[in-house]
Amino acid sequence: MTRIFQLTLFFIGFVIAIQAQTITYKTESNISYRSGENLDEYMKERCKLDIYFPENVDSFTTVVWFHGGGLTGGEKHIPERLKNKKVAIVTVNYRLSPKVKSPAFIDDAAAAVAWVFKNISKYGGDPKKIVVSGHSAGGYLACMIGLDKHYLAAYGIDANSIQKLVPFSGQMITHFIIRKERGIADTQPLVDEFAPLFHVRADAPPLYLITGDRELEMLGRYEENAYLWRMMKISGHKKTTLYELDGFDHGGMAEPAFDLLLKILKK
Repeated sequence: MTRIFQLTLFFIGFVIAIQAQTITYKTESNISYRSGENLDEYMKERCKLDIYFPENVDSFTTVVWFHGGGLTGGEKHIPERLKNKKVAIVTVNYRLSPKVKSPAFIDDAAAAVAWVFKNISKYGGDPKKIVVSGHSAGGYLACMIGLDKHYLAAYGIDANSIQKLVPFSGQMITHFIIRKERGIADTQPLVDEFAPLFHVRADAPPLYLITGDRELEMLGRYEENAYLWRMMKISGHKKTTLYELDGFDHGGMAEPAFDLLLKILKK
């Protein structure tokens, strides 16, 4: 075999290997995660999701991402930092206050996650590898449906089937919009059935709490997460971790938190 022929075979093999490793991604937009005859116009408008997924990866992990916006605003978007990472991202819109009252937005979050459990295998994903995350109000929604099991149970899903919960600066006491509905000020803390802290339990999915700098975060966001971390530990939960991103405020903490999320996905 001549040297030139050997090099030619090597080059062909190298090209084939590179082509085999190339991963392509596809996005499907505005998929309704609710169905039936009882949907009003606002539900038809808001209860939609986008899915971004690798087309040639088997049994991939899926991150369900809930946007922030204080439960009063915000739009679904695929975080740039999560693209091209061999994972799928499902980004979700949900109904907003004041057009709806609690717990409508929490129920929407549960309906969306249930849709992912029931449909992700059609795209090549593994329903055992579903991670639920989100920033601010999105982190609150992730924790509510992950810790209070009755929301997902209404759609036939066990919340413990979630592989990991990774809220970014989520509110862990009763959300301030729900307190506002009741005439309670932002500075008046409350822990009731609409607070993740109310649903502390030892058998919950692994929980990774990420916040910004305690001196830069809004209100007492770091302390809320720290208290949930402590109470989960006391309850006997073995996989609760708390991260504080020094130097980053509530809005700025999301970008470095994505790097942490990607590391957490590999655990």
